[in-house]
Amino acid sequence: MDVKSTIIGIIAEQALLDPADVTPDKTLDDLGIDSMGLVESIFAIEEAFDISIPFNANAPGESEFDISSVAAIIEAVENLIRDQS
Repeated sequence: MDVKSTIIGIIAEQALLDPADVTPDKTLDDLGIDSMGLVESIFAIEEAFDISIPFNANAPGESEFDISSVAAIIEAVENLIRDQS
């Protein structure tokens, strides 16, 4: 399973965008994803990769999981997959 394209697909679905519009340099704000969309994206990513993401929806800035950009999310998921395997 390709991590990058899967994550982009999940984020695009949450943002109601074409996956081509979801580029690594974009932030979730750029894509119009609110806190509920973020939580749904996190759950979908966890399910897709059978991983547990250390994310606190009540304090996203304090989370170890970097959500600063699409690229950061991809890198964080790749690290979790590697660490949990």
